[in-house]
Amino acid sequence: MTKKMARPARASTQRRKGIAVCSVCGGSDFYEDLRRGENICTSCGCVITERILDQGPEWRAFTAEERNARARTGSPMTLTMADKGLATTIGWSDRDANGRAIAASSRAAIYRMRKWQIRTLVHSSQHRNLSIAMSEMDRLTSQLGVPHETKETSALIYRKALSKRLVRGRSIEGMVAATIYLSCRIHKIPRQLDEIVTEARVNRKELGQCVRLILRNVDVKVPIPSANDLMPRISADLGLDGKTVQAAMSIINAARKKGITAGKDPGGLAAAALYIAGIVEDDRRTQREIAEASNVTEVTVRNRYKDLANNLQITIKP
Repeated sequence: MTKKMARPARASTQRRKGIAVCSVCGGSDFYEDLRRGENICTSCGCVITERILDQGPEWRAFTAEERNARARTGSPMTLTMADKGLATTIGWSDRDANGRAIAASSRAAIYRMRKWQIRTLVHSSQHRNLSIAMSEMDRLTSQLGVPHETKETSALIYRKALSKRLVRGRSIEGMVAATIYLSCRIHKIPRQLDEIVTEARVNRKELGQCVRLILRNVDVKVPIPSANDLMPRISADLGLDGKTVQAAMSIINAARKKGITAGKDPGGLAAAALYIAGIVEDDRRTQREIAEASNVTEVTVRNRYKDLANNLQITIKP
């Protein structure tokens, strides 16, 4: 004869400064019993809520293939696709949903339906522009190693520029590269303008014009580029120690307080700060190595190095 487990006493929850608390003991830690559908206080064992509904699917899947096969919804909506991922497609297979071969009398009608369905996908010039732009954005973000969130922001900026008719008369490649550069600045991704030029199909002058055009006409808040954002990537390429990077960031912060960084290229400031920090922390790198990792010239490194050392009164060991 088996004994039945005693059910805990029922209680209610109260709100104290937005936090749910037990009405019996005042505890705020709860345990959710998925088998019984109950929420239990861990302090006194009282049942706070019962008959909790399971919001998950009623089927089980153990692999990614099973999960995709049993899911009844498609991929989420995304701005990185011209149709936002909401369009339907007619497959090229001559079999129906059950795997049976389609009759020969119906194949001609399905072929016409498929042809017109493809034609209606790009019925407007704006949709055709988005199709070309999103494919170019896929290529460029893949080459630069840009995260998906940054890519989504870039697609949103491009759609805003397209709605204001800023793309008309300009190359799609240049506008796409400009939106990716601005999105990297918003998400603080260390990508300089010259790095995007090397992978884009436009020159630096055209890219700069597109960036200024978007900043003037599109309502988007883009932070000012900082030398500290470039530190992790440059220091990783040079293999510098953590204390050297921390010292370089301290130099940049001190220079910003004195107003030395105004109007200066962030890449040159980061390179000079890393050069000074390397000398101070005995983790030296040559000016050529730092210049190549920062995409600046050695002359820029020397000029920024002299400015920082003189204005901050940093004594450099010979």
